[in-house]
Amino acid sequence: MHRIVSIEAGALKAQLRRPAFAHTWVEHEATAQHQLAERLADATIAIVNKRRLSADIIAGLPALQMVAIAATGYNNVDLDACRARGIVVSNVRGYARETVPEHVFALLLALARQIGPFHRSVAAGRWQKSEQFCYFDYPIRDLAGQTLGLLGSGTLGQGVARIAAAFGMQVVLGEHKGATTCRDGYLPFERLIREADVISLHCPLTDATRHLIGAPELAAMKPTAILINTARGGLVDEAALAEALRARQIGGAGFDVLTEEPPVANPLLAPDLLDAGNFILTPHVAWSSREAMQTLADQLIDNIEAFVAGAAVNRVA
Repeated sequence: MHRIVSIEAGALKAQLRRPAFAHTWVEHEATAQHQLAERLADATIAIVNKRRLSADIIAGLPALQMVAIAATGYNNVDLDACRARGIVVSNVRGYARETVPEHVFALLLALARQIGPFHRSVAAGRWQKSEQFCYFDYPIRDLAGQTLGLLGSGTLGQGVARIAAAFGMQVVLGEHKGATTCRDGYLPFERLIREADVISLHCPLTDATRHLIGAPELAAMKPTAILINTARGGLVDEAALAEALRARQIGGAGFDVLTEEPPVANPLLAPDLLDAGNFILTPHVAWSSREAMQTLADQLIDNIEAFVAGAAVNRVA
């Protein structure tokens, strides 16, 4: 009989049906990294989200047959160690095709139209003291006619492109950084960085994409450009971005992710940045609409049932 252990149940607020085969189910609302080995000791199927399953931890789990990731990203699981043991690893795909692109535009619109600064000024009494029916303390930009550069053109990037087209934006796709050739329909990475009015990141975090955007890229961007990151925090050199925002080197940034989550110390958490008006930070919630979370939960169990039936799907290892 399979023993299924969910170690981060609190990270998913949805109706999670139980698999349609004989099993025992153990659920932990949250699990610290040092508790993994103990809690997964007898598991045949582990449901994980962000906790890291290193080669050392996997080596100490002799019963483990499957890792069911309750997310799309899988950089927290040592895939080589799983392959060496014949452990199947499956992720969840496509569930955020609507919610993440919508969040991208929530961040972008808030920055382009100065929603936060205007709201705070009204709360502080500025409108009430105005001599006119309105005031223009913060410049507003339309999205129509702007160039949106996408770094990552998978399901989420394509979703962002569809919304951008509805706003009348020109969408361009960026080639891989350092590529010596450029695919049809793509711009060289360096050119996209220079020319885009908005850059939205939709890449996985790998050794090749870590600090994809650093000080040189920020310096090359337009001084009015907006950087949006709803993918992975490590894609951007956060210290360099903090300095660029303070210096008004770029127009603004909207982030839903940080390198370490939950964050302990991060340059982007500085009070002056969070209150500056050109930076918006949300706590990794772009994926978490009610509809998206239920789709994720259903696909997660589908993955487990397919594995037990001998026809594993959505495999990454």
